[in-house]
Amino acid sequence: MRTCPSRFAAQRSRPVSDARRFSFWRDLRHLFSGVLLCCLIPTGARAQQSRPTESQVKAAYLYNFGKFVTWPDTGSGSAGSFEICILGKDPFGVVLDSTVSGGSIGDRKVTARKIASLQDSGHCRILFISSSEQGRLRAILTAAKASNQLTVSDIPDFAEKGGMIQFVPQENKIRFEVNLPATEEAGLMLSSELLKVATKVIGKTGP
Repeated sequence: MRTCPSRFAAQRSRPVSDARRFSFWRDLRHLFSGVLLCCLIPTGARAQQSRPTESQVKAAYLYNFGKFVTWPDTGSGSAGSFEICILGKDPFGVVLDSTVSGGSIGDRKVTARKIASLQDSGHCRILFISSSEQGRLRAILTAAKASNQLTVSDIPDFAEKGGMIQFVPQENKIRFEVNLPATEEAGLMLSSELLKVATKVIGKTGP
């Protein structure tokens, strides 16, 4: 029986013909919430529950968003790590740490860090903004854009207010919306694969 990592690797590396293109994109919609989560959630946690928690789903998304985004070559970020930061009250606990443990993006080790203020966010690549920060959201988004950070949150109307990726519940699952102009203004390039699995892309033109 194949292990979860081998299944994930096979999906990423297998060539896709024109005849299978439609089914490829359909299957890709389940990549984050299915196989991907299986690979990232610790074995012990999987054994104790048949379905991942909301925190585990969001943590898996945060980790994998970094694989589908290109940052400008500004020299920002820690030289030896790819930092995913939680600003404000932490809704994940140990889940995010467990999810990114041992992971890497490019040649950088992925680390999770909790920060209390924007002054501590200088090396963050992905910035998850907790609902506790809703009152100062505009200032946070302005600072994050200037620092080329990918902003993510589950705050209601986050994407409409200028956030880049918003978690949204849909049919008892966690999906996400994307604000494309916000990412472009920050100098970030999102993979077309990521945009195709978003439930909504603000600012998208054409098919």
